[in-house]
Amino acid sequence: MSFRRLIGKILLLLVMLLVLISGVTIPGCTDLQAVPRGWSGVVIADGALFLGSMDGKLVAMDKSNQDRLWPDVLFEPKKQTGGFGCARSPEAVAIYGTPTVTEELVYIAGYHGKLYAVNAKTGALRWVYPREDYFAGPVIGGPVASQGKVYIGSADERLYALDAATGDLQWEFETEDKIWSTPSVVGDTLYIGSFDKKLYALNTADGSKRWQFETKGAIASTPLVYDGTVYIGSFDRYLYALDVSDGSLKWRFLAENWFWARPVVDSGVIYAGSVDGKVYALRTENGDKVAEFDLGSPVISSPVLVDGAIIVASEEGQLYSLDTGSNRKKRLVNLEEKIHAPLAAGNGVVYIHSDEDILYAVDTKSGVTLWSLSLKSE
Repeated sequence: MSFRRLIGKILLLLVMLLVLISGVTIPGCTDLQAVPRGWSGVVIADGALFLGSMDGKLVAMDKSNQDRLWPDVLFEPKKQTGGFGCARSPEAVAIYGTPTVTEELVYIAGYHGKLYAVNAKTGALRWVYPREDYFAGPVIGGPVASQGKVYIGSADERLYALDAATGDLQWEFETEDKIWSTPSVVGDTLYIGSFDKKLYALNTADGSKRWQFETKGAIASTPLVYDGTVYIGSFDRYLYALDVSDGSLKWRFLAENWFWARPVVDSGVIYAGSVDGKVYALRTENGDKVAEFDLGSPVISSPVLVDGAIIVASEEGQLYSLDTGSNRKKRLVNLEEKIHAPLAAGNGVVYIHSDEDILYAVDTKSGVTLWSLSLKSE
């Protein structure tokens, strides 16, 4: 791929992301905006698959036969109207973040600004937050549940901590710009990135700040914590390795474009996908490059580790297996559909939610598509 073509694709993606937040205004219809679609990933729990569809529903299915566990749960969009006869048509709620599942509940957030807790066995709604209104900004990242709380960030610049059972607000923490990142929680510390270019480490008990680290670009990726180090990618094109105790910089690595996908680690090597179309293999101790893999298309989808191989998808729909022992790249399958959602894997099968709202199950050894299922409403 030529440099000019790559830059063109990056600019197109950036415009798409900006539209996602700001919307497209039509003259005379000041409240009529472009409708985002979402790209929820899959979570695997107790033999079931949970994800958000692109028509604004929570889907739960049996992993073995793809039967629905219960009817899809539809989330109602905001009701808005524009002036001068420009009434806004009903629309689906976009779901960008991957759900999180506990023993009893599934937590899922909508772009329109609400977080839902749904019974994992029946699909019945347990609670919603905010109760009556909406967050002041859209929700892009997913929720995380840990030790009796559920955490969610919003483009209203705040991170919210709620009681996992009741949805009551426990505390909130305000940053200086939008939050698109999904938080990571390890022990009693939460890590969250913001468009204010900072990574924050917060005390999960009360939301007090333990430390912050400032990069040179916005942060939308999910932090990875491994062996006393937190790794975070930024729109300044750097991947940072920080000490978990105080946020001090251990090392940083410069790519050709920014990092969006969450990296994975195997045997002292971190694998980080970049919007420049490459996956970089770096030593966790010092950031030295072990290898790089050119996929020829931006990597937005977060990869997974399966039996000593990194399974990663390019935006253009190519699925690859990267051998962590030999550092060889193997193409598994070309789905010929855009992929932005993070991957999920279990028992040698990787699950991919494409931009066409189709869920694929692919064997990670052979690349055979075991099954595919459209999530679109009939």
